[in-house]
Amino acid sequence: MIGRLNGVLLEKTPPFVLLDVNGVGYECEVPMSTFYNLPAIGERVLLLTQFIVREDAQLLYGFGSDRERLTFRLLLKVNGVGPKSALSILSGLSVDELMQAVALQETALLTRVPGVGKKTAERLMLELKDKFAIDGVTAMHSGHHKSASGDVLNALLALGYNEREALAAVKQLPADVVVAEGIRQALKSLSKA
Repeated sequence: MIGRLNGVLLEKTPPFVLLDVNGVGYECEVPMSTFYNLPAIGERVLLLTQFIVREDAQLLYGFGSDRERLTFRLLLKVNGVGPKSALSILSGLSVDELMQAVALQETALLTRVPGVGKKTAERLMLELKDKFAIDGVTAMHSGHHKSASGDVLNALLALGYNEREALAAVKQLPADVVVAEGIRQALKSLSKA
């Protein structure tokens, strides 16, 4: 199995890159998030890889971060999602956006990704929720709003609101809200419902 490539970037043609690793040229497919962060042609680059062997092909996928590669592997475990779909999802959404979409059950965000229909988006929501979950709340660990949203969601669940109500209230919060104000606003919106 090929786990990573460290070499000179020879070609960049989305979504493919060609790397020279000690005289051997490796062609990898990369998500656009990785593609946009590649150095100029002729410079050294390190890609973490996922090697997939099928009956009719041997495919190599490259990623700029371990989080992207781990998310790609999680996506492959979802029924009906293959490497092309997983790559498309990672090209359309960052890992954090995907985690937030799963946490807030926003299927509309996933259906905007080319090749992802409503049924696939719902299956992704269902199967990834457990994979991203930590103590019953989806891991939204990077970014102020994401952690505030997670804390507000936890508070609402602890107060006895069901998950659907709590998620709906959290979706309405502004991006820059702090936890205490978020809880107050969420409770206010829930009392009107």
